Amino acid sequence: MPSTADATPALKMSGLRMIYNPGIFRRKKVALEGLDLEVPAGSTYGFLGQNGAGKTTTIKILVALQYATSGRAWIRGTDIRDNAARSQVGFMPENPYFYEYLTAAETLDFYAQLSGVPKNARRKRTDELLELFGLTHAKDVPTREFSKGMRQRVGLAQAILHDPPVVILDEPMSGLDPLGRRDVRNVILSLRDKGTTVFFSSHVLGDVADICDRVCVLHQGQKISEGPITSLLSGRVLEVDLSATGIPAAGVPGVPEIARRAWHDGVLYHVLVDNEELAQKAKALIEGAGGTLRRFVPHVESLEEYFVRVTGAAGAKRVEGEGAIAAPSSTKLPAQTAESEKGGAA
Repeated sequence: MPSTADATPALKMSGLRMIYNPGIFRRKKVALEGLDLEVPAGSTYGFLGQNGAGKTTTIKILVALQYATSGRAWIRGTDIRDNAARSQVGFMPENPYFYEYLTAAETLDFYAQLSGVPKNARRKRTDELLELFGLTHAKDVPTREFSKGMRQRVGLAQAILHDPPVVILDEPMSGLDPLGRRDVRNVILSLRDKGTTVFFSSHVLGDVADICDRVCVLHQGQKISEGPITSLLSGRVLEVDLSATGIPAAGVPGVPEIARRAWHDGVLYHVLVDNEELAQKAKALIEGAGGTLRRFVPHVESLEEYFVRVTGAAGAKRVEGEGAIAAPSSTKLPAQTAESEKGGAA
């Protein structure tokens, strides 16, 4: 497990910018606009954003599937352009593709060879991962017959075959059923317990909140929020949910006037109010009418609600300001600018 005293980030990005140039007569698109980010070693890090925010572009740059227009990045202090950096990473793309005529066991054995797993350890490691991801029954089945969920499991298995210190996953829970998502969550948590850094994008924000230490929110290629989840969420009560028995179907006089919603389901009388002060008033009215309170639950801001709040605010600010970022017509597109060649990992 990495030492807490080790200040070298597992991933570091400095000024990453990516401009797509679709042609002479079409507008250039800025996918990333000067992204600066550090991912602490040993953390489980959620990379969040709407579709088109720049998440997959960032991940492709980190694993050397494409070059940034400018800026630099490092993996455990090693420049991503160095082959030594790639050997420290396990990667799973959003839509993993495999040779369709290879079985699950053959596929993992193939990737184990590519990842440098010794021959005498490949069989054991393959069998361990097939069992871990519930694929033992399909070990001799060609991957062309796999469902999307099964492909996701094989994709995650190949990413951790060589036990890398950094694992980068693009939408690892996409296409998985609840049991599959639970298995992936458990694997990610076990990697965290071993000290492995896990950096992953996801739209399943409930899972992100359960798993991650820190998150970064991207919006239209820019970082708009970053930090530990506990420090980002406001902790404010957004609503209070009350339920009671012993109330007639007509409800309680005075409650609808202070509630966001009030309804009877035939057994329970439900009330939803905006804050705890109104909740106490509704409670008093319910008990005054002879009801017995069965539920009194304040709902604090969730990660999903936080995400909607900050991306909505960023979008509104952009509309009020200059609008969407456009690349200047004179922007050049070298693999790396001369300026980005200078310096190193700080």
